[in-house]
Amino acid sequence: MKPSPTDASSDAAAPRRRGRRPGGGDTRSALLNAARAAFVELGYNGATVRGIADRAGVDAAMVNHWFGSKEQLFVAAIQLPIDPSAILDQVLPGAPEHLGERIIAMFLTVWDATGGGQLAALVQSVTTHQEAASMLRDFVMNVLVKRLIEAIAPDRTALRANLIGSQLIGLGMARYVIKLEPLASADHLTIIRAIAPTIQRYATGELD
Repeated sequence: MKPSPTDASSDAAAPRRRGRRPGGGDTRSALLNAARAAFVELGYNGATVRGIADRAGVDAAMVNHWFGSKEQLFVAAIQLPIDPSAILDQVLPGAPEHLGERIIAMFLTVWDATGGGQLAALVQSVTTHQEAASMLRDFVMNVLVKRLIEAIAPDRTALRANLIGSQLIGLGMARYVIKLEPLASADHLTIIRAIAPTIQRYATGELD
């Protein structure tokens, strides 16, 4: 039986359904896939919640529903066992002259808890995948390190964030990917004493 003209016009006028997909897991997966594509193509700052939601075919409210914020969506998209906000809350309070020690201690604690985890996998993949390199660069520059030092850096925030990021990525590569001994098995205190002064100089010291 053919639909009546009335039925056909009603179907044509009906808006495209948005919001949650039939399966919650499908919506979350769609958002993650869309987010990875958007962050690689546009960068962290260029990608928007609405744009990511449009790519996934859902309402922008679904980003907050599943992830809480663009930052948390980014962390989930690159599968990091790290909550940047929690790290900032734990690392920033305290004397500025000891920030380097707190940064290294926090990263070692997070990394060792997962044997290097997804962050080590991301570092390892940087050399062969431009997509991974792009996302890691955004994580270092815009999601975490820059925010760690912009409140205390006397100048040249972007350069300081790059320098600190290079130390952290290098440490992650040597300790968890290459497993360079004796660094791979060194205790936290030894590593903190060796690397924290360099991190501190990058954060607040003279660069010239």
